[in-house]
Amino acid sequence: MAIDGNPWGVLDVRTGRRFAGFIAILVLLSACSLPRGAAVDREILVGKDARSSQFAVVEVTRDTTPIVSQWPATGWSGEYRWFEARRGPASGIIRPGDTVKIVIWDNQENSLIAAAGTKQTELPPMEVGAAGEVFLPYMGKIKISGMTQEGARDRLQSAMSEIAPSAQVQLAVRPGHNNAVDVVSGVGQPGSVPLPDRNTTILSVFAKTGGISSQLRNPLVRLHRGGNTYEIRADALVADAGKNVTLRGGDKVAVVEDDRSFTAFGASGREEIIYFQKEYMTAMDAISAMGGLSDNRANPRGVLVLREYAKDQLGDGTTGPQKKKMVFTINLTTADGLFAARNFHVNPEDTVVATESPVTAVETVFDLIGSLVGLQNRIEDD
Repeated sequence: MAIDGNPWGVLDVRTGRRFAGFIAILVLLSACSLPRGAAVDREILVGKDARSSQFAVVEVTRDTTPIVSQWPATGWSGEYRWFEARRGPASGIIRPGDTVKIVIWDNQENSLIAAAGTKQTELPPMEVGAAGEVFLPYMGKIKISGMTQEGARDRLQSAMSEIAPSAQVQLAVRPGHNNAVDVVSGVGQPGSVPLPDRNTTILSVFAKTGGISSQLRNPLVRLHRGGNTYEIRADALVADAGKNVTLRGGDKVAVVEDDRSFTAFGASGREEIIYFQKEYMTAMDAISAMGGLSDNRANPRGVLVLREYAKDQLGDGTTGPQKKKMVFTINLTTADGLFAARNFHVNPEDTVVATESPVTAVETVFDLIGSLVGLQNRIEDD
């Protein structure tokens, strides 16, 4: 009904035009997508309940986290394989490839060992053979490998007593390659380090080779022994005296960068590949490494962890995931979600997504409307 001939009732024609303009703006906005830095969680999870869905969704809670922790590891072996130190006797053990220097003292006249007018005979340096033996004149081959230097001297002197009862043996050993450790990379001075005894530890060898390079990001220590490879992060090795293993001849040590990483994406402080800062990183650690969630954009109810499993890792949901592609959802607005995020492990090659808050889009719409209204008012005033 018109009031005073005004078809808009109490509204004037200018106000009616403004109202119509608002309607047109809303229609226009509803027909297009506003620019955003990340998706809203419901956009990523659309179709999750469909039978043909290519992915499955698991909410991260204190109930589900222990189950998921038992699933097969992705992106790496699941743990670094190291071992406790096993110390042996302080004396060095003679091995094939070592060089021995033997001096025989004999004060008997007409000695078979010492030359006339002398009391000693110095034999040429000899390398311990592959069978662990050395050759002595009149004695033949005598096995000394596996013995300490003192034990080998007693063995040689006992054998010598058969032809020279008063003879005494002096023995010196220079470790060969089989009684040395090769440090191949990641230290100040790579090279071969002889082992003076069986108590030589890996940190002692690092000290002799200039220490671990300060240029390495998150250094990882690898030890190759007998066809096996052992690994430990350098910070963990230094922090725990029990990890400071004793080395054996033939060991090879390399220090490299820990290249495990995850991808940070969305409404967070950082959108990039982030390297693991410690052996295990929880979801809360990952969010912190990402620079946290954006105060003005992120949805704390919609932090997602995207992960892919191999076909042979699938299971029934307890022994393993039911689908190769899994999405783990984390709600940081509840105590349950916060505690779960502190225990849920992010795996190497995961993608951690901080989704946009739907409120952000609404605020953007109102900001745009406010700007257009202000512009229209200025035009009409002019």
